[in-house]
Amino acid sequence: MIFKKMLKNLITINSLIFLIGFSFSSSFASSIEFNQWIDDFKKKAISSGISKNVVEDVMSGAKFLPKVIEYDRYQPEFYEDTFTYIKKRTNFKKVKKGLTLYKKEKSIIDKIDSKFQIEKELLLALMGIETNFGNYLGKMDIISSLATLSFDKRRSEFFTSELLILLKLIDKDIIKKEILYGSWAGAFGNFQFMPRTIKNYAIDYNNNNTIELKNIEDSFASAANYLNKIGWKKNTPCFTKIILKNDIPKKFLNSSAKKIKNKKKVKFFKKYIKNAEKLNIDDNLLSAIITPDKDIIPGSKTYKPAFLVYSNYEKVLKWNRSLRFALAVCTLKDKFKNEI
Repeated sequence: MIFKKMLKNLITINSLIFLIGFSFSSSFASSIEFNQWIDDFKKKAISSGISKNVVEDVMSGAKFLPKVIEYDRYQPEFYEDTFTYIKKRTNFKKVKKGLTLYKKEKSIIDKIDSKFQIEKELLLALMGIETNFGNYLGKMDIISSLATLSFDKRRSEFFTSELLILLKLIDKDIIKKEILYGSWAGAFGNFQFMPRTIKNYAIDYNNNNTIELKNIEDSFASAANYLNKIGWKKNTPCFTKIILKNDIPKKFLNSSAKKIKNKKKVKFFKKYIKNAEKLNIDDNLLSAIITPDKDIIPGSKTYKPAFLVYSNYEKVLKWNRSLRFALAVCTLKDKFKNEI
């Protein structure tokens, strides 16, 4: 009996040693591969026209961050049902905090609303959901985050492009590398701009020769500029919650945020909607139907929840390709509109 226990303990210890050794060797192998990727990326960056000094200075400190891969695989857009996702992000505390910020910065926010024709309620909603009004800007080293996601094969091309753009912004002295701490996905500032968005839409609104996306003036103006440029229409609806009949052809149900398909005028869809007579919407408005839980949430119903979405909804999707994110932003926007 004693011998069996000793043998069992020995097997357990050996198994642990093997697992630790395997984990170490696996991590060591990944580290070697990542360092090789960094060397190859540096050459690519330099050949694209970025100065060698900037490439070496910025990329020499880049580290592989396993936590970033974990976050990438486990995003709330992928596992929370629509009701839970929206409720968490549009609660009373969120509205109260947004109203406090608005009262403090009313003058500048109103000016930006008027100049760019983007509702202050929308800007507050986006900032509230992205960073809880600047309270959660992220503490990740953005260079290492982007390098990790570029090295990872899931979306390597996208993040490699973002990293190259960021290096170019640093090379042109538009962004200082010392301030680049943000989200795990490489987003930065009050509205979580990715490098490409900074390059294309960020502006120095207060004319102090620096784009500061963590202050109110530049960040709100940059967000408003972005929304204006992609075609947001002020004071037009975003979505309407509906109850679908079971006879609607499934081809009209959009459950992916990649591309909204089969758009029709509202009057076309009314025959498939149980509460159609209660819809206070222009019959000629171009719309589509989304069922955000379908194909994503295990055990979800095919026709519920469902929403009619319009052009403005798709503009929010350009900000973040998540059906739930866009619904939450538009919901919070409407809550602010009722309070301001």
